Amino acid sequence: MSLLGGLQPAHCALLLIDMQRDFCAPGGYADRAGLDIQRLRAPIPAQQALLSASRRAGLLVVHTREGHRADLTDLPEWKRERAERSGAPIGQAGPMGRLLIRGEHGHGLIDELQPMSNEPVIDKPGYSAFAHTDLELLLRNRGIKCLLITGVTTEVCVSSTLRAAIDLGFSCLTVRDACGSPHSPLHDAALQMISVEGGIFGELCSSAELIKRLEMSHD
Repeated sequence: MSLLGGLQPAHCALLLIDMQRDFCAPGGYADRAGLDIQRLRAPIPAQQALLSASRRAGLLVVHTREGHRADLTDLPEWKRERAERSGAPIGQAGPMGRLLIRGEHGHGLIDELQPMSNEPVIDKPGYSAFAHTDLELLLRNRGIKCLLITGVTTEVCVSSTLRAAIDLGFSCLTVRDACGSPHSPLHDAALQMISVEGGIFGELCSSAELIKRLEMSHD
């Protein structure tokens, strides 16, 4: 049976990766780096619909934010140099505060996908949501076995989190239209890699398919 067909909401969590102003709003990190933020915003309607359905079904919902300490002591040198080459130095002042710095307005989640008070927000310094965070502990404590993965960018933070989750033994269902990237070829390639070799990185589905399955679970 497919992951979608055998979905058990009590053991599933919806993961919304890095839907922050720094990635999805004018003047943020992605915009300053020359990335197409309209492409990064494209999955928002699907995410909103999926978020509502997940809440109705009683799923654990987890949001993540990429960012660094104000003193940059958790910023690796290679990442600092890469960001500078991209034209958006981490910590540089911008219209929404310092780029990719925790506590700044740009670091916050976009208005369209604000968390409820009971929904954990994971602050991560790297690309994978499992690296240097307590995400795995949180999921294990809730008995989560399957992750429903959405967010930006498909080929970087989404892919990094997905691969780490698979290695940790979680089943993963990546939602095609609820993930976004400024680079269409990379988005497509990242999704294509998921289902090779019988589903090496889990399975794919659309937001409509997943919402229908969630609605069936609590009819």
